[in-house]
Amino acid sequence: MRKIRVGVVGVGRMGQYHVGVYSQIFQTELVGVADVNESRAREIAERYNTVAYTDYRELRDQVEVVSVAVPTRLHYPVARDFLQAGVHVLLEKPMAPSLEEARELFEIAQQNGLALHIGHVERFNGAVQELKKIVEQPIFIESRRLGPFEPRIQDEGVVLDLMIHDLDIILHLVNSRVVQLNALGCSVMSGHEDLASLQLLFENGCIANITASRVTQHKIRTLAVTQRDAYVFLNYTDQDIHIHRHASSEHILTKMELRYKQESVVERIFVHKDNPLKLELLHLLDCATNGAEREVPVDGDLYSLEIALQILEKLKEKKVHLGTCLIP
Repeated sequence: MRKIRVGVVGVGRMGQYHVGVYSQIFQTELVGVADVNESRAREIAERYNTVAYTDYRELRDQVEVVSVAVPTRLHYPVARDFLQAGVHVLLEKPMAPSLEEARELFEIAQQNGLALHIGHVERFNGAVQELKKIVEQPIFIESRRLGPFEPRIQDEGVVLDLMIHDLDIILHLVNSRVVQLNALGCSVMSGHEDLASLQLLFENGCIANITASRVTQHKIRTLAVTQRDAYVFLNYTDQDIHIHRHASSEHILTKMELRYKQESVVERIFVHKDNPLKLELLHLLDCATNGAEREVPVDGDLYSLEIALQILEKLKEKKVHLGTCLIP
């Protein structure tokens, strides 16, 4: 079987994950990695037995599929160059600093018959894939994505770094337009917002509270959904789902003739625990080589970015104080 020639541009933490996963996929040939940091590029290339480049353009004519994991400000020019060269692209999130650039990238991909996927890897978390089968009419959603500060992330705040994962999933689950948005946030360790709290009201009446922090010394990744007939709790880290359903049965403990009323029944859902990034890359390869349908429509990717950018505008309006978490 002919192998698909792949490459990775940007081999920082996330880019290295892509390299590692590609090296495990039988149907791919990792032909090279590129990074402006020559020593880093060589280190990763030697570890995975491939070729290192400092200029990503040297990869354009060698690959059929590429993962782009460079700083956000470079997403548009790098992805555009590969798309114009006829290469399928997985572009790490956030897609671009502006909607205009994001739309243009999708237009180029469509014109050239190419797959352009955005790296919302949580979509491929086994628990999230099961959640989509369970949630039908959410009334209230609450998500928490908290963790400690990582100095490596300097070019963006917590909204585009972390919260956008939850936005992407929640917008897909609710499947309704946002009609009201309230946001608070503050900078603690960087020049961007490190903590953000968001409340969304949807056209269908659903309410969502989303909290993201990169200054919390305990890692939490959870999503809770309230429906009329159930409460669904998802743990991203454990890839685990529990469903609490209403129960009205009365039971008798025969020994003491005591009665108790069972208020709810808890179900634990079986979830496959495959590597989400591997599933994401396999999906990209399927779309690129077999014309498979995208996991999320283009409009969904654009709407997630649109709401994320609206949140940033709200935070700017409130003039967040650096290092104080005080809102005037």
